[in-house]
Amino acid sequence: MSTDAQIERADAGAETDPFSSISNLITARETHLNAPAARIPPDATQEALSTLKREAGYDHLACVTAQEYENRCESIYHLRSFDDPTREVSVVVPADKDDPVSESAEPVFRTADWHEREAYDLVGIRYGDHPDLRRILLPETWQGHPLSMDYDGDGSQIVTLSENEPIEPGSSTATGSDTMLLNVGPHHPATHGVLHLQVTLDGEDVVGVEPDIGYIHRCEEQMAQSGTYRHQIMPYPDRWDWGGGGLLNEWAYARAAEDLADIEIPEYAQVIRTMSAEFSRILSHMLALGAYALDVIGDFTATFMYAIQERERVQEIVEDLTGQRLMFNYFRLGGVVWDLPEPREEFFSTVREYLDGLPRRLEEYHDLLTRNEILQMRTVDTGVLPPEVAKEYGTTGPVLRGSGVDYDLRRDDPYGYYDELDWDVITEDGCDNFSRLLVRMQEVEESAKIIGQCVDLLEDWPEDERNIQANVPRTLRPDDDTEIYRAVEAAKGELGIYIRADGTDKPARFKIRGPSFSNLQALPEMATGERIPDLIASLGSLDTIMGEVDR
Repeated sequence: MSTDAQIERADAGAETDPFSSISNLITARETHLNAPAARIPPDATQEALSTLKREAGYDHLACVTAQEYENRCESIYHLRSFDDPTREVSVVVPADKDDPVSESAEPVFRTADWHEREAYDLVGIRYGDHPDLRRILLPETWQGHPLSMDYDGDGSQIVTLSENEPIEPGSSTATGSDTMLLNVGPHHPATHGVLHLQVTLDGEDVVGVEPDIGYIHRCEEQMAQSGTYRHQIMPYPDRWDWGGGGLLNEWAYARAAEDLADIEIPEYAQVIRTMSAEFSRILSHMLALGAYALDVIGDFTATFMYAIQERERVQEIVEDLTGQRLMFNYFRLGGVVWDLPEPREEFFSTVREYLDGLPRRLEEYHDLLTRNEILQMRTVDTGVLPPEVAKEYGTTGPVLRGSGVDYDLRRDDPYGYYDELDWDVITEDGCDNFSRLLVRMQEVEESAKIIGQCVDLLEDWPEDERNIQANVPRTLRPDDDTEIYRAVEAAKGELGIYIRADGTDKPARFKIRGPSFSNLQALPEMATGERIPDLIASLGSLDTIMGEVDR
């Protein structure tokens, strides 16, 4: 049951009932820890969501969570406002357990297409009027739905190795007499992971793109549901981003679980978290920068190796701090696992030396990339993603900010120590591949600015107040049926976690909202009508990491 304080927090900032415009559709009210929630009939999904979007300003469908109870199935549409993400609501759509059918939200929010396909794939909920309701992570021949309660995990599976065939007529890659189907990937260096693109060509022109995902699906959500809050879940988030952004992913889980268990983080630990998270962002962005040079202008010996060298400087600092080079496992519920490395003065000196040399090195990257005429020809005015289209697909992070949308959860839904520091949100209004590259390069500068301020604070922190962890119980058992959705600004964008507790020390439902999942869904919008080289440039500009797409 929710406390009065939790209800007050969920309604904070709302001058009126956020559901007043759909009061005639509501069958029951709920309170999630992050937002008020309302239940509606399964045949009223489009009417409710379109009204909330149009009249109440909830224009960001951040996530769709599907789950099954003993007596029903349920879809939760987590809505936020791009103008103010602290304004959020949850629309809960129950469906009959024996015949779980619900109306699709895709006509209202384009991003619901993939989210509902995943819900169908893993839980078994069917969405009427969905334009393409088929499995998305598992093969079409898969038997059962892995997150449903009656799933037989020991049952045999039938996964055929049939020859790849064109998509069904009517989809985005429907073939015609004058078109050719081109397979890009799943093992191709330009796909940045195990990703398969089915591309329909009319001569040199791209007339359709169908991203085919799921090759490395491990059901990380089910793995998290099998682990305890306190000790066994935290190592998993690092696996969602092997590009270096793991500390940001750890923070996503920590934020959700800490708010769920009402854990207050010591201020000193918040500063350390903020510093380490920005190092992690630099690791991710520098890999994106180097790989993009390799994709677009074939520059391995200069830009790619320069970027890897830059990452190595950061890697050594993060390794000193966390003890790991990639799977950091540094955050703990309540803080971090240990304090800064000793001697502290030597650590601070190393960090400052890195920060002092970064501006000069970034100028070199601009000389190699943004001032490179060949790269400009390949990226300026290609992969165009207008701001309203970017919002419709639920894109976030540098992809959204490269379309001129000023949205960053570090500032707009503050956590950690960000709201105490001086830094800027970077946006570019070119809406193209070049703009997304510029955003990442400038965000490296802002990360360095944040790190420098954190070092100043940590240097002067009184020794007797260096508390790295809150007093967290050994076993956490949040109240039964307590629900929360929390998100952070990860390297690729908004990384959200939904948790439903059932009174035990393990989550009853653990849902991961990977930013790359929604970002990748926008690729056909960016690439259709352009050429194959433009498609490769557009895909690289998304900086997709398949660990958080497939999960």
